[in-house]
Amino acid sequence: MRDIVDDLLRVWHSGRTGGLGTIVRTVGAAPLPVGSAMLVDPDGGVYGSVAAGGLEEIAYEAVLQAARTGRRAMHRFGVATGLEAGANGEGMMDVFTEPFSRRHFPEFPDVAAEIAAHRRVTVFTVVWNSDADLIGQHLITDKKHATELVALPDSDVFVSSFAPPPRLIIFGANSFAAALTVQAKLLGYRVTICDSRPNFATPDSFPGAEVVVDWPHRYLNTLSAAGEIDSSTAIVVLSHDPTFEIPLLTVALRLPELGYLGAMGSRQVHIRRIEDLQAGGFGPETLARLHSPAGLDIGARTAPEMAVAIAAELLAARAAQPARPADPYSGEIPITPRTAVGLGI
Repeated sequence: MRDIVDDLLRVWHSGRTGGLGTIVRTVGAAPLPVGSAMLVDPDGGVYGSVAAGGLEEIAYEAVLQAARTGRRAMHRFGVATGLEAGANGEGMMDVFTEPFSRRHFPEFPDVAAEIAAHRRVTVFTVVWNSDADLIGQHLITDKKHATELVALPDSDVFVSSFAPPPRLIIFGANSFAAALTVQAKLLGYRVTICDSRPNFATPDSFPGAEVVVDWPHRYLNTLSAAGEIDSSTAIVVLSHDPTFEIPLLTVALRLPELGYLGAMGSRQVHIRRIEDLQAGGFGPETLARLHSPAGLDIGARTAPEMAVAIAAELLAARAAQPARPADPYSGEIPITPRTAVGLGI
């Protein structure tokens, strides 16, 4: 539901009623994970998804009916066939549909505010109960009352927890950073750009990202001391200047928890980087944590292509999925005169 929060808020503030469908259970193969949601607004517009292929139209009609009738219902779909309950598909999924409006979910702006502030929030929803009046009730995290809700007799409660998004910190304000910001936002990352040069680190150049003007290693030390670095945090270094890069990587490689650490560059940059870090006392085991050059070997050349390559490696690291990294000895990543200025080369 996180990806359609703004659309839900728009419907909520309109005072009209839309329909909301949420995948609350899957068995076997399913096109989307539990928690995926679809909003059908009062005009029939669709935001988000709970299905694919032929099943999408069926799910749409179910959500639309919730908006039109105000009724809440559970629908079981066979994934392979796209039929209602009883299908002999390869998998099954249960979709809970409900009307959505100020009246039906008065607390929703509080949920949206917590998500926007990157704070964990949990929503409990009664998706089935022997008392029909209880179906569709929502409760935002409250330990005492949440326990009472989950313990309701003859009741199924769906628990949807929204954790703070994983964080990507990009060091180096340039065209590669701008392209990577776009890709990372699509993957659900909260993006921060850090560069010590105020004329490069301008918020207008990186829409959707937090922009910080500071020395990279000092900023990373500050975040670490504040407890803002954890195993979900990713760091990508796009500045090749050893003055910036080596102190930064020295701090990063000493962090106990880090989800991903990558540094972009050519073959020559990679060799110099490793030699400098080895001279600083880092051994093979520690250096193995560094993705250098950053990005999978997909033949990327331009800034948007490199962003895709790095985003793919980020995703593989997040899923602990083996992937083929770029080979630093297979050739250079071309650096154009324009990007060389931004990278501090």
